[in-house]
Amino acid sequence: MKIGVLGLQGGVYEHVYMLRRAFEEEGVQGEVVVVKKPAQLKGLDGIVIPGGESTTIGILAKKVGLLDPLRDAVKEWLPAFGTCAGAIVLAEKVTDKVVGEKKQPLIGVMSIEVVRNYFGRQRESFELDLDIEGLDAPFRGVFIRAPAMVKAWGGARITGRIRHNGDEVGVVAVQGPHLATAFHPELTGDTRLHRLWLRGIKA
Repeated sequence: MKIGVLGLQGGVYEHVYMLRRAFEEEGVQGEVVVVKKPAQLKGLDGIVIPGGESTTIGILAKKVGLLDPLRDAVKEWLPAFGTCAGAIVLAEKVTDKVVGEKKQPLIGVMSIEVVRNYFGRQRESFELDLDIEGLDAPFRGVFIRAPAMVKAWGGARITGRIRHNGDEVGVVAVQGPHLATAFHPELTGDTRLHRLWLRGIKA
C-alpha cells in the first residue's frame, strides 16, 4: 500500500508519522510519501490532505499544477482523508462564519457544506471527547480554528457530531472511501481514525 500526504502546507509530517504507525498497527506493508507534484499521484492507494490554511493549500496546489489532477484522481479513483483545512478542501460547498460564501480553489468531492472558522479563531481552540461511528471508544478531538459540517447530502454522511451554542453540527463525515474531520487527529497520538480510513481502502 502506498499513501500520499499532500505536502504543500500544514501538518504534513505529523500525518506521515501517524500513517507509519497505523501501517504497523494494522500489519500493512507499504510506504508513506509526501506529494508536491502531479506525477507523484501515480501509484497511490490514498491521499491525506492535512490541516493548515485551506485557501493557501488550494492556491499552492493550483500554482504547481496539482489541483486539477488531484481533483480528477479523487473523483475517479483515489480515496482521500482531509483533516480541518483538508476537510474544507474536500467539500462541495464552503462558507465562512464571518464573510459568508467563499470562492476558493477546492477539490469539491464530498457532498457536504462546511463553515470555516465555525468555532472562532485561534484563541477559541479547544479539545473534546467525541463519539464517532466505527470507533469503540471516545476519540479526543483537537479543534484549532476548526470548521464544522452543517449539511450532508447525496452519498455523504455525518458520523460524528457535537453541540455548540445550542446547535448540533458535524465534525466527521464519510462518503464512500473519503473521510473528513473538522479536527486534527494527527495531533493526538491516537491512530484509530487513520486506521479506520486505511481499512476502508483495503476493504
